[in-house]
Amino acid sequence: MSMTNIKLLDCTLRDGGYINNWNFGYHTIKSIIRQLVDSQVDYVEIGFLRNCEYNKDKALYNNCQEILPVLPEKKGNTIFSAMALHNKYDIDKLENYDGRTIEALRVTFHDYDIDEGLAFIKRAKEKGYKVFCNPINIMGYSDEMILELLAKVNRLQPYAFSIVDTFGSMMKSDLLRIYSLVEHNLDKSIVIGLHLHENLALSYSLAQEFVTMKASERKSVIDASMLGMGRTPGNLCMELIMDYMNRTQGTVYDVNPVLDGIDDHIARLKQLEPWGYSTAYALSAKFNLHRNYAEFLLGKGRLRAKQINQILASIDEKKKTAYDEAYIEELYQKFQNHEVNDEELLSRLQKVFEGRKILILAPGSSILKEKLEIQEFIRRENPIIISANFASKDYGQDYIFCSNAMRYAALEEERQECILLVTSNLMDVCEEPNILNYSELCFDEKGNCDNCVIMLMKLLIKLGQAEVYVAGFDGYHEEGGNYVTSYMASQHTKGLEENIKNRRYIEDIQKQLTVVFLTDSLYNI
Repeated sequence: MSMTNIKLLDCTLRDGGYINNWNFGYHTIKSIIRQLVDSQVDYVEIGFLRNCEYNKDKALYNNCQEILPVLPEKKGNTIFSAMALHNKYDIDKLENYDGRTIEALRVTFHDYDIDEGLAFIKRAKEKGYKVFCNPINIMGYSDEMILELLAKVNRLQPYAFSIVDTFGSMMKSDLLRIYSLVEHNLDKSIVIGLHLHENLALSYSLAQEFVTMKASERKSVIDASMLGMGRTPGNLCMELIMDYMNRTQGTVYDVNPVLDGIDDHIARLKQLEPWGYSTAYALSAKFNLHRNYAEFLLGKGRLRAKQINQILASIDEKKKTAYDEAYIEELYQKFQNHEVNDEELLSRLQKVFEGRKILILAPGSSILKEKLEIQEFIRRENPIIISANFASKDYGQDYIFCSNAMRYAALEEERQECILLVTSNLMDVCEEPNILNYSELCFDEKGNCDNCVIMLMKLLIKLGQAEVYVAGFDGYHEEGGNYVTSYMASQHTKGLEENIKNRRYIEDIQKQLTVVFLTDSLYNI
């Protein structure tokens, strides 16, 4: 237990639960709590209070009675807590505090529903709990907004107020500024909490800064989790901050039970669903916005870093905190959709393609497995060969059709002597002369499909072709080996949903264009 005014709170079962949907298992939950109590950690957050169907294997609870079975008989000086989002939990379900289960409740809210969150806190306080006020994304608040919030908090007098770096965008200067505002304007009786994320890999250094700068008389609580477990970027590591506190603040936390808990439970979870620093979450921190925006754009697998940065920078301030998938999809499509006049190019291609067989080469691994059959077709039919988003060294090609910025970057060294056709979404990364309208090939009455092969088929329909031969359009297999070269298999490889979407588009295309598959394909209907 800490002998200083700085206490530690473990949030493994709550924040770490984003990794495994809080499905730790009943015995694991009990074991983790027991190990944390043995370590003499000051607070243990046992999960969320939430409107949900109770499952003893999950760290989600409807009320305090459901929590009771996982708590140890002997808790030492450890205080148990839970977290509630004011709009996801009915406060009427919360029993009055009776000293048997949780003693503290942490309540979160956004900058647009502060009053609702504070009203929830007031109700929880009236029920006898030590209530933490945890405003989401303090980095999104101006100094004036922080001062206005602190004035309301002072009137309410909760147990604690937390500095929550939701998107992991905080740097040393930010911590100094925000802590100074809170320290000088928050009632001295209220505890200051600190919750950090690892988007920029700074949580441990920021925690050390906090320990150094904190006023000695102010009580405070630092959040951490075992092995830093938490949604992809993760949190401050409990085992590290415990050791640091022991070495610098004279505390006597026993780190060994935490290390045992990591070995017993947490390490295997990280193998199944890794967390830690990633570029997606570093980007979200850079622009101080919801992590899913960067993840969405990276998941497209079609954008270069410069393009992703441009889109993230354009996100409206009012949209940053709460993720809106329809909104980011709209920004993505708007960014991609550069209009050009491609009539002359279309006319030229139509004349060249007229009366010729067309072979589309996609980068699926089948073009190697079935090489002899493809070569025989080329020898017999002498088709115009169009490669989709790659350059084939095995067959050569007359044209390369490219709609993907990442693939275009790889083509610069491999394009060989052929004509490159690019879609207009690449205009900011290339200066090619043959540019086709992206929107005309991507969008239709059914929505949008930015698969390169499907866009190329739509182009052939526009050019009046009645038939096309296709090789290497295999579909996505979960076991891997999808691409003819390993570098094309990025971490953003699509899966089952993409297969279903593409198959539907092929069904529609077949009504206007006869598609003949020369190699095995999941899309050969």
